[in-house]
Amino acid sequence: MNLLPDLRMSLLDLLHELRDAGIPLIVGGGFGIVLRVENARVPGQRTLLREWPEPRSTNDLDLFLRPELLIHAGRLTALRNAVAALGYTPVPGAENYQFARKGASGSEVGGVKIDLLTGPASSFAGTSVKADARRARPVPSVGIHAHPVDEAPTLEEGLLPMTLKGTLSSGGPWQCAVLLPNAYTFLMMKLCAFHDRLNDSTKDLGRYHALDLYSIMATTTESEWRQATALRDRMEGHPQAARAGALVAKLFASPEALGALRLRESPYYRPQLQLADFLSALHELFPGE
Repeated sequence: MNLLPDLRMSLLDLLHELRDAGIPLIVGGGFGIVLRVENARVPGQRTLLREWPEPRSTNDLDLFLRPELLIHAGRLTALRNAVAALGYTPVPGAENYQFARKGASGSEVGGVKIDLLTGPASSFAGTSVKADARRARPVPSVGIHAHPVDEAPTLEEGLLPMTLKGTLSSGGPWQCAVLLPNAYTFLMMKLCAFHDRLNDSTKDLGRYHALDLYSIMATTTESEWRQATALRDRMEGHPQAARAGALVAKLFASPEALGALRLRESPYYRPQLQLADFLSALHELFPGE
């Protein structure tokens, strides 16, 4: 089942509720990649690879909050009120940073889940925010937390702006600005997510994350590639960059390596996809020891 139209409407509804709140949202995850593809489909736009896979379906909205929003959290009250007004309820065990809404039939089918994330936990050192590996919690509480993502040390750099267009659930057309992570950050996050799931049968053995890696690389424009290589050079020696390089060296060493195998196992894979070019670019951005 392709839930992408429902996700677009759900995100537009949320952004419409927040239109006067001054809360910029960074869209990651599977839907962020869908938006990357849309942004790259411009006549004359040159991208790293010419062959792109079909966008995969998803029912999650991964929304990143800049650390500054959690440090000075007054504006996040509007976000808490917006998710409640739109019928989302906290996910048990992940209260205040995961919210879900059931589908039209009252079942999980067609439902939408919102994950609130932020940059590394180290971003909050010396601030009032209480941060650990699981969540960053503003003090005093505003009813909104975010899950820190340590593998996104460059989250706030080179954010890609785009205009999201569509229809609100109320029926009217609407458009607004959103931000997407830069290609280097997106790839680093997906590498780590793939590693965490490659042996988990309940998570499709990471096949969808392997596909996401290809999609991000394929839709990287010339200017994004220059930015990504500049970040690579600046991040040399950083623990997260070293980890990403080690994962590429281990899991994407060749077309026969496990990462490439998982990619080829994806139902969205086609023989026309440029696997060798993808692997070469991945090694160029994340060189191992």
